[in-house]
Amino acid sequence: MPPVRFLNRTSPPHIVTLVLLTGLAALAMNIFLPSLPGMAAWFDAPYQLMQLSVALYLGLSAVLQLLIGPISDRFGRRAVILWSLGLFLLATVGTLLAPNAGVFLAFRMAQAVIAAGIVVSRAVVRDMVPDEQAASMIGYVTMGMSLVPMIGPVIGGFLDEAFGWHANFALLLGLGLVVTALVWADLGETSQTRPTSFAAQLRQYPQLLASRRFWGYVLCAAFASGCFFAYLGGAPFVGTEVFGLTSAQVGIYFAAPAVGYGVGNFLSGRYSVRVGMTRMVLWGALVTTTGMAILLAVTAAGLHHPAVFFGMTTLIGLGNGMVLPNANAGMLSINPALAGTASGLGGAIMIGGGAALAALAGVVLHPGSGEMPLIVIMAASSLASVAAILWVIRRSRALGLPG
Repeated sequence: MPPVRFLNRTSPPHIVTLVLLTGLAALAMNIFLPSLPGMAAWFDAPYQLMQLSVALYLGLSAVLQLLIGPISDRFGRRAVILWSLGLFLLATVGTLLAPNAGVFLAFRMAQAVIAAGIVVSRAVVRDMVPDEQAASMIGYVTMGMSLVPMIGPVIGGFLDEAFGWHANFALLLGLGLVVTALVWADLGETSQTRPTSFAAQLRQYPQLLASRRFWGYVLCAAFASGCFFAYLGGAPFVGTEVFGLTSAQVGIYFAAPAVGYGVGNFLSGRYSVRVGMTRMVLWGALVTTTGMAILLAVTAAGLHHPAVFFGMTTLIGLGNGMVLPNANAGMLSINPALAGTASGLGGAIMIGGGAALAALAGVVLHPGSGEMPLIVIMAASSLASVAAILWVIRRSRALGLPG
């Protein structure tokens, strides 16, 4: 593979391009969350209906990732990303012009096509470097990506108070145009596999799906990220309805997990090669589970304060920052020829599970419920991630592989 040359589309992309591409996808997921109450008032719609803009977005992201991975294996990474960015820009224009909540939700779902940025970026990294280096590089890419969702809700909250909710989607449109131009100029094709038919790809699926290690990595990533997605679906309600915060205050508090995520990604980038990706996954899962157990205990003891609730969720980010880069590298390492397919399938399960947990958070939270139902969901999901990675370690030892 040729060396990386920035702004040269005949060479692999610079890491900055991958950071900004995945950052745009992350920003589209959460910048508008502090605006949900205001959006409900604007469209004269129930808050629960507008909250579907999270669950429906994640659900369609899951479905699309099943398709995006194999398509990128078949037609290449560059074409898939550029088409996805173009469709994302059109969908964003639709959200700005939506006359009612139903039309808005339709275009909001269409924005989910930007999930290609996350899926294909992981596959691009796996195309460029081997397993342990892939875990390290994914860690650095997602460390940069974490800076965007860390400040996204903060910016979104202030934009909402200053200009209204439309400003958030106008910002997404502008940034989308910038990232599209950058990808066009810098992202060269990295897929070295010989193009095959979808039928040939399907014949390779059993090898991937029959791997217990693949499922272990996928389930661990799904439950670890599910803890965060439950938070994503429920925290705006907890902030505004339980603690009585303004949209700007919710945006500031909402950054707590992203701070931890940036630290966790740094640790992954720095130590994954030395420690081993599976052991790093286990440590990260234990960090998150310990944090949720402490939050559950102090809340049950009667300590209710936004600084406690949002502060402890920093450990969700820290643990996920250690788990996700390494678990993703693990699932892609099972069959490198199907890196895009594995990334898409794993991402679909992660996001699909996240959509379900985000929707569940919306169901269990209601006036008078407090924050405890959300904490229970997050703690249970995190504990399941520990069980999944222990399963991978056991299987790896049985096969005589590093674990």
